Amino acid sequence: MKRWILPLLTSLALTGCGYNDFQRLDEQTKSAWSEVLNQYQRRADLVPNIVATVKGEAAFEQETLTKVIEARAKATSIQVTPETLNNPEDFKKFQAAQGELGSALSRLMMVSEQYPNLKANQGFSDLRVQLEGTENRVTVARNRYIQAVQEYNVLARSFPSNLTAMVFSYQPKPAFAVQNEAAITAPPVVDFNKK
Repeated sequence: MKRWILPLLTSLALTGCGYNDFQRLDEQTKSAWSEVLNQYQRRADLVPNIVATVKGEAAFEQETLTKVIEARAKATSIQVTPETLNNPEDFKKFQAAQGELGSALSRLMMVSEQYPNLKANQGFSDLRVQLEGTENRVTVARNRYIQAVQEYNVLARSFPSNLTAMVFSYQPKPAFAVQNEAAITAPPVVDFNKK
């Protein structure tokens, strides 16, 4: 009779300490992260088509295209695994590479406004709409991931589930951070006297 008491007590202890919640939330963060990667891949897949379309505009800035191509190569060269979620340094590298690609694409779209033939190109217009939609999807996927990580991290830091986190080595997961936080917190300078 005593054989079943120990497993029963262990089961009750694990149920009350958040062990199952850790499993559920860990899977939730992995799922949300997969969606982020899916949207980043969608964006990376659009880049060659955008670059090929823009190359058709003979006078287009080669430097801008080169930066987009290099940023895509860097972003897609980083191997991402589920362990990336638990390694803040690798996560930060991945995040930086995706930020560079996003910046390069934004610059490309901004510069393309100066080329009427390119703006009139239906293929480029369609690709631009797809890119804008993808950027929106990236934002939604990242927000879902941020929420999933927040739930997991609250569980990992709250009592008594933090004791379970210590026993099973469940570390808080890194969240997305803004790359240029100092720059965006500075108030804009407006000077109406400049000509």
